[in-house]
Formats: sequence, structure tokens, C-alpha cells
Amino acid sequence: MPQAPSSQPTAALARMPTASVRVLVGFGAVLLVSLVVLHRRPARTVVGGGPAPDPAARFLSLSKGANATIAADLRALTAGPHLAGTTAAAGAAARVLSRLRAAGLRTLTREYNPLLSYPGRASLALLRADRTLLAQLSLGEPADVGRRLVRPYHAYAPSGGAVAEAVFVNLGREEDYLTLERLGVSVRGRIAVAIRGGGYRGGVVQRAAERGAAAVLIAGHADGGVERGTVILGGPGDPLTPGWAATGRAERLGFDHKAVKRRFPAIPSMPVSGKTASAIIRTLGGPALPAEWQTGVGLPVDIGSVGPGPTLVNLTYQGDRKMAMIQDIFAIIKGYEEPDRYVILGNHRDAWTYGAVDPNSGTSALLDIARRLGIMLQSGWTPRRTIILCSWDAEEFGMIGSTEWVEENLEDLHSKAVAYLNVDCAVQGVGLFAGSTPQLDNLLVNVTRQVKDPDVEGKTVHDTWKKMSGGINIERLARTDSDFAPFLHHAGIPCVDLYYGKEFPGYHTALDSYHWMEKHGDPLFLRHVAITEIWGLLALRLADDPVLPFDYQTYASQLQEHANAFSAMMKNSKSVNMMNRFVDDLSDAAMEVLKEAKDLDVSDGYSLMRRRLLNNRLLLAERSFLQPDGLQGRGWFKHLLYSPPEDYESKLSFFPGVADAISRSSSSSAKERRAAVWHEMWKISRAIQRAANVLRGEFSHRSESLNSSVSVAP
Repeated sequence: MPQAPSSQPTAALARMPTASVRVLVGFGAVLLVSLVVLHRRPARTVVGGGPAPDPAARFLSLSKGANATIAADLRALTAGPHLAGTTAAAGAAARVLSRLRAAGLRTLTREYNPLLSYPGRASLALLRADRTLLAQLSLGEPADVGRRLVRPYHAYAPSGGAVAEAVFVNLGREEDYLTLERLGVSVRGRIAVAIRGGGYRGGVVQRAAERGAAAVLIAGHADGGVERGTVILGGPGDPLTPGWAATGRAERLGFDHKAVKRRFPAIPSMPVSGKTASAIIRTLGGPALPAEWQTGVGLPVDIGSVGPGPTLVNLTYQGDRKMAMIQDIFAIIKGYEEPDRYVILGNHRDAWTYGAVDPNSGTSALLDIARRLGIMLQSGWTPRRTIILCSWDAEEFGMIGSTEWVEENLEDLHSKAVAYLNVDCAVQGVGLFAGSTPQLDNLLVNVTRQVKDPDVEGKTVHDTWKKMSGGINIERLARTDSDFAPFLHHAGIPCVDLYYGKEFPGYHTALDSYHWMEKHGDPLFLRHVAITEIWGLLALRLADDPVLPFDYQTYASQLQEHANAFSAMMKNSKSVNMMNRFVDDLSDAAMEVLKEAKDLDVSDGYSLMRRRLLNNRLLLAERSFLQPDGLQGRGWFKHLLYSPPEDYESKLSFFPGVADAISRSSSSSAKERRAAVWHEMWKISRAIQRAANVLRGEFSHRSESLNSSVSVAP
């Protein structure tokens, strides 16, 4: 329940309205209120008098001893498992709430009641061809020596069973099934055995189901860990409340509703250890394993076939789906000049196991940001815009805590959210990796120049980042595996995602422990400090810069690169030529905005209003890339540039509507396929034009001759 005073934005967050005024409706009234706020804003004072220090310098000055503080928080958070919706989750929530309050920040909580999924009964056995028992196989996790953790399972996997021959499908990708076809092997009516690493596990199960498999087993690696995880389909959020928040009295769809049924896989699946998978594969007959498949499960080079049979596998699984209470936690620092503009930082705290990497390395970093900001507040600093720190629950089940909050506050966020800065697995290895929407690229790069590298003395993070990648490489966030998804894909809010280390072999296993972090991941906890500083400095720039540090020139350049890459892939420049003029217009509008920002004089109230208007345009431009009714057949995903494609193996990491049109039209005629792709390209082009218009702050006024468009003749 809310615990903060009912002042804005606290009241808005606590009340969680489901509908409010649209972004541009009543805009004049908003401006009038803004002027009053600007003229009555309190002076920025410092305890003891004197000029206010640079917030970034002050934030960095508080790094002494931060690694020890972060380590202590991580040790406490990972003392035991804390799976969402269980009684064990309360300890981590209490720790986060107490630390935010100890920092002197206003806090509130929000509870939701989504459908979660837990394991019931399960068994696995290897049978001879005559169905007599050959061996009882373990479904446990060898690395979980003390049996403290929830046993390995796939959340939302349907209950069921199968007694069938097994087929080894390698990583379970389309190319692997094509290899099996060439070998004359089918998985229809059989149990597919895959190695983890073929993309989203739910997609691996779905692809096997499309091929007619009866069930799927996904193997871990040789380290003894078994990866838990969700296999829910169709995007993030509670499956019973698609598009609206799972509050206590909310409408919930029935399990027989088509929107709900398509969220769950059609066949049961289970994660198993590498040892268990190897025991099955070694008994298989049929064609020999292709050479490139043999290393994944640690088999001797000359042993093993792909199947099917002659042995049988007997799998049974009984899941337990139930409504559970989850809790999001917030800390709010109200802005002094623009309290109705939100800079949002988020991390989830729920974990499949102990969560030292995923997610509590990020949680401990978030708590250190809270500590530093609390000290700065006590010394007299206040941000220009409101900063909101978020601790999400139930991310592991499909970004549920963040998605429900975004869905409940969508209208408010559309008009007020500046950016969302996400850190999930803050530290899982060496080297900075980052993703963002393109207008934040330059800000991100510049911030890394201010942070000491945690591994190389005398260097900045920027120095080593650039050297490690052979040049700065910033990913685009067209994936749905962390809490930025609802903010970007559904709400159109600029996002950043940060982490150290490309991947972690103990992901979602018993190996994700404080011991691993202390001995291997970050013994001195200096990578944690680096992530904390990058994350915090990004927030300070977005909260304190008079003009929002958004660069849409970079966005236009990125769109041009996307168009060129798409043209090369399709071997067709016609669509690029059409899109180029819209991208050029966005680039021109971005240059006009940069000039306007440089020429701003804020010596009077009118000039302050002009700056407010400019910031509004910068804030709203990203929303232009949303399609109100969403992608075709996938209405929850609305971002036309960076939503994930329907086919998780798609080669396109941008333009999801185009990717969907290509994958869905594989059996259509060439003419139908071109028409479907062209229609999606036009949607993107119109969105780019909308963004240019928003940046200019005016209606479109450019006339076009008919021959500037494409021919519509049959």
C-alpha cells in the first residue's frame, strides 16, 4: 500500500489511474501550470551556503567505500532463495524497502495479483522398447547440493506427459530441424531433447510443438547447473490481464479465451541436467550425431546418434498455476522545477535461485544510488525533474511487475516519462555492454568518459569499452528479456540497459550465488561501482540538464543504417529510396532542434516556457514510433522500430512489422509478399514523419506530388 504523502507525483503513482488526459489534450492548461511552477520554483541552496556543487562531481565523490556497501547489500539479498510470489520473497522486499528509507527517500509500494506458475509433481524415466524400466532419471539439479531451491521447471509449461521415442535436436533451431530432415528424422509424436542456447526457451518449445513433438527436454551444461525459466509466449505481463493491470478487482480472462490460450505452450517441457540429457542421447540409435552437435552435451566424439529410439522416454509433469501477490517498491525524489517529468531507474529483485548476478547485482547498485542521492538531498541538492527508483517483482515470470505498473499508468507515463534506465544483471563478467534507444547514445558514451574503469588502472570505462569492441557498440533493445520491454515496446519511452559481462554460465541455476560473485564475478565489487556510477550519472543528466540531452540526429543516422541493411538483405533498394526522404526530414528536424537549444535564452519567464516546450517535443518524439493498434496480430507490441519480431530467430533486429510480414508470407506469392512488406515499410515511414513533426512542434505542412510516392497501379 502507498506510504508516502499524497503529493504529486507520489499521489499519481500511489493512486495508479487507469485512464487520464491524452498527451496533447488540454495542452494549454499544462503550459499554464508549468509557468506557475517555473516562476515559483524554490532556489537551489546548499547547507552552509555557497554555490551548489556539480551534481555529477558530488555523486562521484561518494564512491569511497561504495564497494563494501554494495557487497554487504548483495550478501544480505542473496542469503536465501526469493522466488516471486513465495513467502521467501518477503525478506528481499523488506531489505530493499528498509535501505531506501534509510537513505531518507520517500517510498511507496504497489501490489498486484497475477497468475504465476510453480512446479507440482514430475518424473522422468528411460524405458526399453518393450516399456520395461531401464533407468530412473534425475530431474534435480546437481549443483543444488542442499536442496534449498525450487526444483528446476519451466513456468507456465502445461501439465501433461508422454511415453515416446526421443530425438536429439541440438539447440532446437530451425536450422537444426532442417538438418534432421536431411537425415530423414522427424520429431512428430516424439520427445525433443535440446541443449540450452538456441534462443528464448519458450520459442524452442514452440518450434518443437509446431514440428509435432510431444514434449521437450532442455539440457543444462556440464557444470551441474540446471536453468529454470519461463516459457510464456506472446510478450510480457500477466497472461490473464493482457493490456491492463492485474489489480485485485481487475477483469480477468478465462483460460479458454484465445488471448490466454496462445500465451501458453501446447506441449509440456522440462529443464534437465547435462548428465540426464547425455544418458538419454547415449541410448539413441538412428543417424549419427553431426560432428558440430557432439560437444554441447559432453559426449565422446564417436558415441551417440540423433534417434529416434530404440529406447523410450517417459515424462510426466504436473504444474501448479495460481494467483499470487507481488509487490513493486518505489522511492521518489521530487523535482523542484519540473516535478511532473519522470526519470525512472529500475531493477527487479525476484530471483529463480539466490540471484547474486540475476538480478541482485543490479539491486545492490540501485540501493547504492539511493544512498548517494539521499546524501546529496541532505546537503541541499534537489533534481530539476523527478527521479523514481523502482524495484520490480516477478520479472522472472515475464516482466510482470514492471508491465502491470506501466499498463496501469500508461497515460501518465506517455505524457510525463523522460526515460527509463534499466539494470538487471549488473555484473556477470568483464567489460561493459549497453543497449539504448538511439537518441541516448551520445549521452551514454559521454557518461562513460567520467567513470574509472574497474579493471584497468588509469583508464576510463569509455577507454576500455572502445578497445574491447573495436569501437563503441550499442545494442538496440529489440528483445523482451528485461524490464525495459514494457517501457519501450508498449509505452514508447526512451530506454537504456546496462550490464558488465556478456553472459553468465550459471544463469538461473544454483551457481548464481554470492560465493560465485565474490570468488569469480567481481571479487573487489569495483564493477558494481562502475555500473552504479554510469547508471547514476545518466539519471542526473536526464534529471538536471536544462534541455533534455536527446540527440535525434543520431536516431536519424541509425534509421538510415537500418534501411541500408534491410535493402542489402532483401536485395532491393526501392524501399530504402522511399524511406530516405522521411529519414532526411527527421535529420533536418533534429538539426533545427539542436540550433534552437543553443539559441535559448532563459532570462525571463517566456523563455523558460520556450524551454519547457522544447523539452516536451524532445520527450514526446519517441512516442511517434508507436502504432496505436499495435503490430499486426500482436497488439500489445506497439513500437514500430524496436519491438521484438514474432519469430525469435529472425535476422532482423529492427522493423518488427517487416520481419513479421516476411516470416508470415513464406508460403505466399512473391507479389503478396512484396505488398505485405511494402505496407509495413510505409507504416514505419509515416512514424518517422510523425517524429519529425513532433520535434518541430507543428503540423505537417509539406505538400507532395503524386510521383514522389510509389505507383499503386496493379
